[in-house]
Amino acid sequence: MTTSTNTSHEHHLTLRTSNADLAGLLTVPPDACGLVLFAHGSGSSRFSQRNRSVAEVLQAAQLATLLFDLLTPEEAERDQLDRALRFDIPLLSQRLVGAIDWARQRDDLSGLPLGLFGASTGAAAAIHAAVERPQAVAAVVSRGGRPDLAMEVLAAVACPTLLIVGGLDFDVLRLNRQAASRLLARHALLVVPDAGHLFEEPGTLLHAADLARDWFVQQLCPART
Repeated sequence: MTTSTNTSHEHHLTLRTSNADLAGLLTVPPDACGLVLFAHGSGSSRFSQRNRSVAEVLQAAQLATLLFDLLTPEEAERDQLDRALRFDIPLLSQRLVGAIDWARQRDDLSGLPLGLFGASTGAAAAIHAAVERPQAVAAVVSRGGRPDLAMEVLAAVACPTLLIVGGLDFDVLRLNRQAASRLLARHALLVVPDAGHLFEEPGTLLHAADLARDWFVQQLCPART
């Protein structure tokens, strides 16, 4: 199903990957200069209001966005019981790589520079996927992420990587500092003051979204900076 929001086109679709069919929402603004794939956090989905809010900020900057479920409906139901799959980084990474390959095969998307936005455990999946597809991934942004769950591959990341952490998210901030010390590619660790892990405090999510937008525009759309 395809709908139009303002002047952007929304496509509700199914990503057919090697080992799963995944529901997704693709939004393409006019004259899009890049594409950002979202890897949601623990126990979340393409309906995550936080990620959708960030996606709207990116779309306003002429970045296409793809929000999709990393788990099938059956897997998500099982995960609600034991919370195991949300921490299965190899599985989540494999699904994200499948989404990258899916996007690269579409004529309407294949020419767009590609970035990955990961939250919570999705950030670890994004880092693994960037290492597995270095020619395809031009930038990574982690929001309140767990890059420490990808510690063994951080040194192999080739693309510019931004880590955004809430100033009140003390444990995750410590883990992100450890992860940043392993990155050899160009990177930055930016702290959003007065923000907790979920960026629920007034104005903090928008602050994080603006930081992500600026990073992606700089890396994916350099002619517009």
